[in-house]
Amino acid sequence: MKFKLLSLALCIGLLGGCAAQTFTINGENGENGETPTTQQSQNFFISGLGQEKVIDAAAVCGGAENVIKVEAQHTLINGLLGFVTFGIYTPRDAKVYCK
Repeated sequence: MKFKLLSLALCIGLLGGCAAQTFTINGENGENGETPTTQQSQNFFISGLGQEKVIDAAAVCGGAENVIKVEAQHTLINGLLGFVTFGIYTPRDAKVYCK
């Protein structure tokens, strides 16, 4: 019984992987970018097939020169939600860092 439970936990851990894509625009990594100016959860369906969500980072930061970086992140919780719903609902977090 313990082996099955451990195997199940391992499978969930491996399938619930995390990923982050970071685009540094103005400035170095870590420059005034410790906390995001805005953080938005984006909802996708059927694993996001043919779907896109847009965040206007220049509008959020008051100009393109004020944008430090933009990050799209797939967290463990997002992966678990996608796993539980068999990929029907797949959320993703988007963050914008400003000067």
